[in-house]
Parts: sequence; C-alpha cells; structure tokens
Amino acid sequence: MEIHKVILSHIITERTTNLRDANNEYVFKVDRRAGKHKIRQAIQEAFNVKVDSVRTMTMPGKIKRMGRFEGKRPAWKKAIVRLKTGEVITMFENV
Repeated sequence: MEIHKVILSHIITERTTNLRDANNEYVFKVDRRAGKHKIRQAIQEAFNVKVDSVRTMTMPGKIKRMGRFEGKRPAWKKAIVRLKTGEVITMFENV
C-alpha cells in the first residue's frame, strides 16, 4: 500500500488538539486494511518523524435517516500516533 492510500486525513477536534499538546499524539483517519506497522511506516515516511507507538480503533458506521429512508455510513479506522520526545509534525502545529 502506498503512503497516501494508508493515511486518508488528519482529524482536528478539540480533543485531538489536547492530545497533541499534552502527549505529543496525532490522530489520523487511515485505511481500514492497514495494520499498525504499515501506519507507523507511512507516518515516518510522510512526515520524516520517529513514531513511538500506534493505537488503532475501528469506529462503527452510524445509522442516518433521510426523510423516511434509513441508511448506514461505513465504518472507518482511526489511528492515534504518539511521536518520540522532541519530534513534531510542523504541518499541524498552527492548526
């Protein structure tokens, strides 16, 4: 799998900003088939940083309604990546 296919997007919320400031952790939406080793490798190559640990979780899809019709959004995978001490992804520091 290529790097840009493993990392789909960066998740920016109040909670993820607090994680970044307190624990040097960044949160990404990743491909559901990617494992922790692939995610670690993709982050290290894409942002030129050293990764300390990777935690992943599969977020269940939500049921949504559109009038009387009901559908389900697909499940997706979230990765919380902790960088080694002193490492920073400068792209997300001003966000």
